[in-house]
Amino acid sequence: MNFFCLPGMEPKEKHTVTKRDLIQRISASTGQTKVLVRDIIQRFLDEVSQELVGGNRLEFRKFGVFEVRQRPGRIAQNPKTLEKVPVPPKRVVKFKVGNVLKLRIEQGKDVEANPTPAPGQAPPSSDGNHRS
Repeated sequence: MNFFCLPGMEPKEKHTVTKRDLIQRISASTGQTKVLVRDIIQRFLDEVSQELVGGNRLEFRKFGVFEVRQRPGRIAQNPKTLEKVPVPPKRVVKFKVGNVLKLRIEQGKDVEANPTPAPGQAPPSSDGNHRS
């Protein structure tokens, strides 16, 4: 048992999922050829990369947002020699997780993207606040 987990909530063994694994899963579940699925996934990744290189923000509702941020230059220190070393500014990709993905990760399972309210209850508002 993991010391940091509640009983019954032990995490599954982690492993790396590759693009090839995703292609095989999607191909099997859709009946499309692996070549077609690979080409579509690669085209999608190329488009995402191109938008980020151009400095654009990519928003996938309920999944998350990718955006490029400028990290300022700074002075760091070499821990071995204690010499001050300038670190130049650079552009980095930041990902902010969306609300549905966040819930799925926190709960450790899939949750509905659009939960159906119980009878007599109002549907939840998009900002997370309850309507009255």
